[in-house]
Amino acid sequence: MAARRPIEAASGDVLDEALVLWFPKPQSFTGEDVAELHVHGGMAVVAGVLDALAAEDGLRPADAGEFTRRAFENGKLDLTAAEGLADLVNAETEAQRLQALRQLGGALGNIYESWRERLVRASGHLEATIDFSDEELPQDVDAQVYEDVGSLRREIDEHLSDEGRGERIREGIRLAIIGPPNAGKSSILNMLAKRDAAIVSPHAGTTRDVIEVPLDVGGFPVIVADTAGMRDAAGEIEEEGVRRARTQAEMADLKLAIFDGALWPEVDTETRSLVDGNTIVVVNKSDLGKVGETEDVGGMKALPISALTGRGVDGLMGCIEQAVRDRFSQSESAGLTRVRHRTALMECEEALARCTREADVEVAAEDLRLAARALGRITGRVDVEDVLDVIFRDFCIGK
Repeated sequence: MAARRPIEAASGDVLDEALVLWFPKPQSFTGEDVAELHVHGGMAVVAGVLDALAAEDGLRPADAGEFTRRAFENGKLDLTAAEGLADLVNAETEAQRLQALRQLGGALGNIYESWRERLVRASGHLEATIDFSDEELPQDVDAQVYEDVGSLRREIDEHLSDEGRGERIREGIRLAIIGPPNAGKSSILNMLAKRDAAIVSPHAGTTRDVIEVPLDVGGFPVIVADTAGMRDAAGEIEEEGVRRARTQAEMADLKLAIFDGALWPEVDTETRSLVDGNTIVVVNKSDLGKVGETEDVGGMKALPISALTGRGVDGLMGCIEQAVRDRFSQSESAGLTRVRHRTALMECEEALARCTREADVEVAAEDLRLAARALGRITGRVDVEDVLDVIFRDFCIGK
Protein backbone atom coordinates (compact mmCIF):
# COMPACT_ATOMS: atom_id res chain seq x y z
CA MET A 1 0.00 0.00 0.00
CA ALA A 2 1.39 3.43 -0.93
CA ALA A 3 0.14 6.96 -0.49
CA ARG A 4 1.45 10.53 -0.61
CA ARG A 5 0.98 12.26 2.73
CA PRO A 6 2.18 15.41 4.53
CA ILE A 7 4.50 14.82 7.50
CA GLU A 8 3.73 17.24 10.33
CA ALA A 9 5.57 18.26 13.48
CA ALA A 10 3.82 18.32 16.86
CA SER A 11 3.23 22.04 16.30
CA GLY A 12 1.25 21.29 13.15
CA ASP A 13 3.93 22.64 10.81
CA VAL A 14 4.32 20.60 7.62
CA LEU A 15 7.83 19.16 7.43
CA ASP A 16 7.61 17.49 4.02
CA GLU A 17 5.40 15.74 1.49
CA ALA A 18 6.36 12.08 1.83
CA LEU A 19 5.61 8.78 0.14
CA VAL A 20 4.24 6.45 2.82
CA LEU A 21 4.56 2.69 2.18
CA TRP A 22 2.94 -0.02 4.28
CA PHE A 23 4.26 -3.60 4.27
CA PRO A 24 2.02 -6.02 6.21
CA LYS A 25 3.65 -9.04 7.82
CA PRO A 26 5.01 -11.51 6.86
CA GLN A 27 5.87 -10.07 3.43
CA SER A 28 8.10 -7.30 4.78
CA PHE A 29 11.89 -7.46 5.04
CA THR A 30 11.76 -8.17 8.78
CA GLY A 31 8.64 -10.34 8.70
CA GLU A 32 6.82 -7.76 10.84
CA ASP A 33 4.38 -4.96 10.01
CA VAL A 34 6.59 -2.18 8.59
CA ALA A 35 5.85 1.40 7.55
CA GLU A 36 8.34 3.36 5.46
CA LEU A 37 8.49 7.12 4.99
CA HIS A 38 10.22 8.23 1.79
CA VAL A 39 11.12 11.88 2.32
CA HIS A 40 13.25 14.38 0.44
CA GLY A 41 16.90 14.08 1.41
CA GLY A 42 17.72 17.56 2.66
CA MET A 43 19.37 17.63 6.08
CA ALA A 44 16.70 19.95 7.50
CA VAL A 45 13.91 17.65 6.29
CA VAL A 46 15.52 14.49 7.66
CA ALA A 47 16.33 16.14 11.01
CA GLY A 48 12.81 17.52 11.36
CA VAL A 49 11.16 14.17 10.56
CA LEU A 50 13.44 12.30 12.98
CA ASP A 51 12.68 14.81 15.74
CA ALA A 52 8.95 14.46 15.09
CA LEU A 53 9.12 10.66 15.23
CA ALA A 54 11.22 10.72 18.42
CA ALA A 55 8.53 12.81 20.10
CA GLU A 56 5.94 10.04 19.57
CA ASP A 57 5.38 7.57 22.40
CA GLY A 58 6.77 4.09 21.79
CA LEU A 59 9.13 5.10 18.97
CA ARG A 60 12.93 5.01 19.12
CA PRO A 61 15.79 4.92 16.59
CA ALA A 62 16.74 1.42 15.49
CA ASP A 63 20.01 0.05 16.79
CA ALA A 64 22.80 -0.66 14.30
CA GLY A 65 21.80 -3.73 12.28
CA GLU A 66 18.50 -4.12 14.14
CA PHE A 67 16.29 -4.53 11.07
CA THR A 68 18.55 -7.27 9.72
CA ARG A 69 18.63 -8.96 13.12
CA ARG A 70 14.84 -8.92 13.27
CA ALA A 71 14.74 -10.45 9.79
CA PHE A 72 17.02 -13.25 11.00
CA GLU A 73 15.03 -13.83 14.19
CA ASN A 74 11.81 -14.04 12.17
CA GLY A 75 13.26 -16.54 9.72
CA LYS A 76 13.49 -14.18 6.74
CA LEU A 77 17.29 -14.50 6.51
CA ASP A 78 19.88 -16.95 7.76
CA LEU A 79 23.22 -15.72 9.08
CA THR A 80 25.01 -16.12 5.74
CA ALA A 81 22.34 -14.03 3.99
CA ALA A 82 22.60 -11.37 6.70
CA GLU A 83 26.36 -11.28 6.19
CA GLY A 84 25.79 -11.06 2.45
CA LEU A 85 23.57 -8.02 2.98
CA ALA A 86 26.30 -6.33 5.05
CA ASP A 87 28.84 -7.12 2.33
CA LEU A 88 26.51 -5.73 -0.34
CA VAL A 89 26.18 -2.45 1.56
CA ASN A 90 29.98 -2.21 1.79
CA ALA A 91 30.79 -3.49 -1.72
CA GLU A 92 33.23 -1.25 -3.59
CA THR A 93 33.95 -3.35 -6.69
CA GLU A 94 31.90 -5.38 -9.14
CA ALA A 95 33.30 -8.69 -7.90
CA GLN A 96 32.37 -7.81 -4.31
CA ARG A 97 28.87 -6.78 -5.39
CA LEU A 98 28.24 -9.99 -7.31
CA GLN A 99 29.58 -12.20 -4.51
CA ALA A 100 27.54 -10.39 -1.85
CA LEU A 101 24.38 -10.53 -3.97
CA ARG A 102 24.73 -14.27 -4.47
CA GLN A 103 25.25 -14.80 -0.76
CA LEU A 104 22.26 -12.61 0.10
CA GLY A 105 20.19 -14.66 -2.32
CA GLY A 106 21.00 -17.86 -0.41
CA ALA A 107 23.67 -19.39 -2.68
CA LEU A 108 25.94 -20.11 0.29
CA GLY A 109 23.31 -20.74 2.97
CA ASN A 110 21.51 -23.27 0.77
CA ILE A 111 24.68 -25.35 0.42
CA TYR A 112 25.33 -25.43 4.15
CA GLU A 113 21.71 -26.07 5.03
CA SER A 114 21.50 -28.99 2.58
CA TRP A 115 24.64 -30.48 4.16
CA ARG A 116 23.20 -29.98 7.62
CA GLU A 117 19.96 -31.71 6.63
CA ARG A 118 21.93 -34.68 5.28
CA LEU A 119 23.84 -34.91 8.56
CA VAL A 120 20.68 -34.67 10.61
CA ARG A 121 19.20 -37.49 8.55
CA ALA A 122 22.32 -39.65 8.96
CA SER A 123 22.43 -38.90 12.66
CA GLY A 124 18.78 -39.79 13.06
CA HIS A 125 19.28 -43.12 11.30
CA LEU A 126 22.29 -43.98 13.44
CA GLU A 127 20.44 -42.96 16.62
CA ALA A 128 17.61 -45.28 15.60
CA THR A 129 19.92 -48.29 15.48
CA ILE A 130 21.01 -47.47 19.05
CA ASP A 131 17.76 -46.49 20.73
CA PHE A 132 15.40 -48.83 18.90
CA SER A 133 17.52 -51.91 18.31
CA ASP A 134 14.55 -54.14 19.11
CA GLU A 135 12.51 -52.64 16.27
CA GLU A 136 12.51 -53.99 12.72
CA LEU A 137 14.99 -51.67 10.99
CA PRO A 138 16.70 -52.14 7.61
CA GLN A 139 19.84 -54.29 7.88
CA ASP A 140 22.14 -51.89 6.01
CA VAL A 141 21.39 -48.68 7.92
CA ASP A 142 24.90 -48.36 9.38
CA ALA A 143 26.62 -49.00 6.07
CA GLN A 144 24.46 -46.45 4.27
CA VAL A 145 25.14 -43.84 6.95
CA TYR A 146 28.91 -44.25 6.66
CA GLU A 147 28.71 -44.11 2.87
CA ASP A 148 26.74 -40.86 3.02
CA VAL A 149 29.14 -39.39 5.58
CA GLY A 150 32.14 -40.20 3.38
CA SER A 151 30.50 -38.58 0.36
CA LEU A 152 29.65 -35.45 2.33
CA ARG A 153 33.15 -35.24 3.76
CA ARG A 154 34.60 -35.23 0.23
CA GLU A 155 32.25 -32.40 -0.76
CA ILE A 156 33.29 -30.32 2.25
CA ASP A 157 36.98 -30.95 1.56
CA GLU A 158 36.52 -29.74 -2.01
CA HIS A 159 34.64 -26.66 -0.76
CA LEU A 160 37.46 -25.84 1.66
CA SER A 161 40.18 -26.19 -0.99
CA ASP A 162 39.21 -22.92 -2.69
CA GLU A 163 42.46 -21.07 -1.84
CA GLY A 164 40.41 -18.45 -0.02
CA ARG A 165 38.96 -16.86 -3.17
CA GLY A 166 35.77 -15.67 -1.52
CA GLU A 167 37.60 -14.23 1.49
CA ARG A 168 40.10 -12.47 -0.78
CA ILE A 169 37.35 -10.89 -2.86
CA ARG A 170 35.59 -9.69 0.27
CA GLU A 171 38.69 -8.38 2.06
CA GLY A 172 40.92 -7.43 -0.87
CA ILE A 173 43.52 -9.29 -2.95
CA ARG A 174 47.01 -8.41 -1.74
CA LEU A 175 49.62 -7.32 -4.29
CA ALA A 176 53.09 -6.51 -2.93
CA ILE A 177 55.55 -4.37 -4.88
CA ILE A 178 59.06 -5.59 -4.07
CA GLY A 179 62.50 -4.75 -5.39
CA PRO A 180 65.82 -3.09 -4.63
CA PRO A 181 66.16 0.60 -3.67
CA ASN A 182 65.73 3.16 -6.47
CA ALA A 183 64.16 0.63 -8.86
CA GLY A 184 61.05 2.83 -9.10
CA LYS A 185 58.64 0.96 -6.83
CA SER A 186 57.02 4.10 -5.42
CA SER A 187 56.74 5.64 -8.89
CA ILE A 188 54.97 2.52 -10.12
CA LEU A 189 52.60 2.59 -7.12
CA ASN A 190 51.73 6.22 -7.93
CA MET A 191 51.25 5.24 -11.56
CA LEU A 192 48.86 2.43 -10.65
CA ALA A 193 46.99 4.61 -8.14
CA LYS A 194 46.93 7.60 -10.52
CA ARG A 195 47.91 9.87 -7.66
CA ASP A 196 50.89 10.66 -5.44
CA ALA A 197 50.32 7.96 -2.85
CA ALA A 198 54.02 7.50 -2.05
CA ILE A 199 56.98 9.86 -1.82
CA VAL A 200 59.37 9.53 -4.76
CA SER A 201 63.03 10.38 -4.17
CA PRO A 202 66.37 9.54 -5.83
CA HIS A 203 67.79 8.75 -2.38
CA ALA A 204 67.82 5.08 -1.35
CA GLY A 205 65.80 4.16 1.72
CA THR A 206 63.04 6.78 1.30
CA THR A 207 60.30 4.17 1.69
CA ARG A 208 60.72 2.64 5.14
CA ASP A 209 57.20 1.53 6.02
CA VAL A 210 54.59 -0.31 3.99
CA ILE A 211 52.25 2.00 2.07
CA GLU A 212 48.94 0.40 1.05
CA VAL A 213 46.57 1.68 -1.63
CA PRO A 214 43.22 0.01 -2.48
CA LEU A 215 42.49 -0.26 -6.22
CA ASP A 216 39.70 -1.55 -8.42
CA VAL A 217 41.42 -3.82 -10.95
CA GLY A 218 38.98 -5.10 -13.54
CA GLY A 219 36.21 -5.16 -10.94
CA PHE A 220 38.32 -6.93 -8.30
CA PRO A 221 39.45 -5.29 -5.04
CA VAL A 222 43.24 -5.19 -4.92
CA ILE A 223 45.33 -3.78 -2.07
CA VAL A 224 48.69 -2.69 -3.50
CA ALA A 225 51.53 -2.44 -0.98
CA ASP A 226 54.69 -0.45 -1.68
CA THR A 227 57.57 -1.80 0.40
CA ALA A 228 61.06 -0.79 1.44
CA GLY A 229 63.94 -1.58 -0.90
CA MET A 230 65.59 -4.98 -0.47
CA ARG A 231 69.14 -4.35 0.75
CA ASP A 232 71.39 -4.49 3.80
CA ALA A 233 69.72 -1.89 5.98
CA ALA A 234 71.55 1.16 7.28
CA GLY A 235 70.03 1.49 10.76
CA GLU A 236 67.29 -0.03 12.87
CA ILE A 237 64.40 1.84 11.20
CA GLU A 238 65.35 0.80 7.69
CA GLU A 239 66.06 -2.74 8.91
CA GLU A 240 62.49 -2.93 10.22
CA GLY A 241 61.24 -1.63 6.86
CA VAL A 242 63.11 -4.39 5.00
CA ARG A 243 61.74 -6.99 7.43
CA ARG A 244 58.21 -5.76 6.77
CA ALA A 245 58.86 -5.86 3.02
CA ARG A 246 59.78 -9.55 3.25
CA THR A 247 56.69 -10.21 5.37
CA GLN A 248 54.48 -8.51 2.78
CA ALA A 249 56.05 -10.62 0.05
CA GLU A 250 55.31 -13.81 1.99
CA MET A 251 51.70 -12.80 2.72
CA ALA A 252 50.88 -11.45 -0.75
CA ASP A 253 48.58 -13.23 -3.16
CA LEU A 254 50.55 -11.68 -6.02
CA LYS A 255 53.93 -9.97 -6.21
CA LEU A 256 55.22 -7.27 -8.54
CA ALA A 257 59.01 -7.72 -8.63
CA ILE A 258 60.63 -4.52 -9.87
CA PHE A 259 64.20 -4.58 -11.20
CA ASP A 260 66.33 -1.53 -12.03
CA GLY A 261 66.78 -1.16 -15.78
CA ALA A 262 69.68 1.24 -15.22
CA LEU A 263 71.73 -1.68 -13.88
CA TRP A 264 70.56 -4.24 -16.45
CA PRO A 265 71.49 -7.05 -16.99
CA GLU A 266 72.57 -7.11 -13.34
CA VAL A 267 69.64 -8.03 -11.11
CA ASP A 268 69.12 -7.82 -7.36
CA THR A 269 69.63 -11.32 -5.93
CA GLU A 270 67.36 -10.76 -2.90
CA THR A 271 64.43 -9.76 -5.11
CA ARG A 272 65.19 -12.52 -7.58
CA SER A 273 64.98 -15.11 -4.79
CA LEU A 274 61.35 -14.08 -4.18
CA VAL A 275 60.25 -14.60 -7.80
CA ASP A 276 57.83 -17.52 -8.17
CA GLY A 277 54.70 -18.49 -10.07
CA ASN A 278 52.69 -15.74 -8.36
CA THR A 279 55.08 -13.00 -9.50
CA ILE A 280 54.88 -10.48 -12.32
CA VAL A 281 58.44 -9.52 -13.24
CA VAL A 282 58.97 -5.90 -14.30
CA VAL A 283 62.12 -4.10 -15.44
CA ASN A 284 61.69 -0.35 -14.95
CA LYS A 285 63.62 2.48 -16.66
CA SER A 286 63.39 0.80 -20.06
CA ASP A 287 63.69 4.30 -21.58
CA LEU A 288 67.45 4.05 -20.92
CA GLY A 289 67.70 1.55 -23.76
CA LYS A 290 69.39 -1.30 -21.89
CA VAL A 291 66.34 -3.59 -21.68
CA GLY A 292 65.10 -5.70 -24.59
CA GLU A 293 61.58 -6.96 -25.24
CA THR A 294 62.33 -10.64 -24.56
CA GLU A 295 64.20 -10.46 -21.25
CA ASP A 296 63.52 -12.87 -18.39
CA VAL A 297 64.44 -13.22 -14.72
CA GLY A 298 64.61 -16.65 -13.14
CA GLY A 299 62.76 -18.14 -16.11
CA MET A 300 59.89 -15.64 -15.78
CA LYS A 301 59.31 -13.27 -18.71
CA ALA A 302 60.18 -9.70 -17.76
CA LEU A 303 57.94 -6.82 -18.78
CA PRO A 304 59.94 -3.70 -19.74
CA ILE A 305 58.28 -0.46 -18.66
CA SER A 306 59.15 3.14 -17.94
CA ALA A 307 57.42 4.86 -15.06
CA LEU A 308 58.96 8.10 -16.36
CA THR A 309 57.58 8.00 -19.93
CA GLY A 310 54.61 5.67 -19.42
CA ARG A 311 55.96 3.03 -21.79
CA GLY A 312 54.50 -0.41 -21.07
CA VAL A 313 52.09 0.89 -18.43
CA ASP A 314 48.98 -0.39 -20.22
CA GLY A 315 50.63 -3.78 -20.68
CA LEU A 316 51.48 -3.94 -16.98
CA MET A 317 47.90 -3.14 -15.98
CA GLY A 318 46.70 -5.83 -18.38
CA CYS A 319 49.09 -8.38 -16.83
CA ILE A 320 47.92 -7.54 -13.31
CA GLU A 321 44.26 -7.77 -14.28
CA GLN A 322 44.76 -11.10 -16.06
CA ALA A 323 46.69 -12.54 -13.11
CA VAL A 324 43.90 -11.49 -10.74
CA ARG A 325 41.20 -12.97 -12.98
CA ASP A 326 43.10 -16.23 -13.44
CA ARG A 327 43.39 -16.74 -9.69
CA PHE A 328 40.21 -15.22 -8.28
CA SER A 329 37.43 -15.50 -10.86
CA GLN A 330 34.45 -17.04 -9.12
CA SER A 331 33.21 -20.49 -10.02
CA GLU A 332 29.57 -21.42 -10.48
CA SER A 333 29.32 -22.76 -6.93
CA ALA A 334 29.29 -20.24 -4.08
CA GLY A 335 32.52 -19.93 -2.10
CA LEU A 336 32.89 -19.28 1.61
CA THR A 337 33.60 -15.65 2.46
CA ARG A 338 34.57 -15.55 6.14
CA VAL A 339 37.02 -17.17 8.53
CA ARG A 340 33.97 -18.01 10.67
CA HIS A 341 32.65 -20.25 7.88
CA ARG A 342 36.01 -21.91 7.31
CA THR A 343 36.56 -22.62 11.02
CA ALA A 344 33.13 -24.22 11.41
CA LEU A 345 33.56 -26.31 8.25
CA MET A 346 36.96 -27.56 9.41
CA GLU A 347 35.41 -28.51 12.75
CA CYS A 348 32.63 -30.32 10.88
CA GLU A 349 35.10 -32.14 8.64
CA GLU A 350 37.17 -33.25 11.64
CA ALA A 351 34.06 -34.66 13.34
CA LEU A 352 33.13 -36.55 10.16
CA ALA A 353 36.65 -37.97 9.92
CA ARG A 354 36.39 -39.25 13.49
CA CYS A 355 32.98 -40.71 12.75
CA THR A 356 34.24 -42.78 9.81
CA ARG A 357 37.10 -44.20 11.94
CA GLU A 358 34.98 -44.92 15.02
CA ALA A 359 33.93 -48.54 15.70
CA ASP A 360 31.60 -47.61 18.58
CA VAL A 361 28.26 -46.62 17.04
CA GLU A 362 27.30 -44.42 19.99
CA VAL A 363 30.53 -42.40 19.72
CA ALA A 364 30.08 -42.14 15.96
CA ALA A 365 26.56 -40.80 16.47
CA GLU A 366 27.94 -38.13 18.81
CA ASP A 367 30.48 -37.11 16.15
CA LEU A 368 27.62 -36.71 13.66
CA ARG A 369 25.75 -34.47 16.10
CA LEU A 370 28.86 -32.32 16.56
CA ALA A 371 29.32 -32.08 12.79
CA ALA A 372 25.70 -31.02 12.25
CA ARG A 373 25.98 -28.49 15.07
CA ALA A 374 29.10 -26.96 13.46
CA LEU A 375 27.25 -26.54 10.16
CA GLY A 376 24.23 -25.12 11.94
CA ARG A 377 26.35 -22.41 13.52
CA ILE A 378 27.20 -21.02 10.06
CA THR A 379 23.58 -20.40 9.12
CA GLY A 380 22.29 -19.94 12.67
CA ARG A 381 20.00 -22.98 12.50
CA VAL A 382 20.73 -25.50 15.22
CA ASP A 383 17.85 -27.64 16.45
CA VAL A 384 18.21 -31.00 18.21
CA GLU A 385 14.52 -31.66 17.60
CA ASP A 386 15.37 -32.19 13.92
CA VAL A 387 17.09 -35.49 14.77
CA LEU A 388 13.99 -36.77 16.56
CA ASP A 389 11.83 -35.75 13.59
CA VAL A 390 13.99 -37.88 11.27
CA ILE A 391 13.92 -40.89 13.58
CA PHE A 392 10.15 -41.03 13.84
CA ARG A 393 9.37 -39.93 10.28
CA ASP A 394 11.72 -42.21 8.34
CA PHE A 395 11.18 -45.36 10.39
CA CYS A 396 7.64 -44.76 11.66
CA ILE A 397 8.74 -45.96 15.08
CA GLY A 398 6.02 -46.23 17.72
CA LYS A 399 3.07 -45.75 15.39
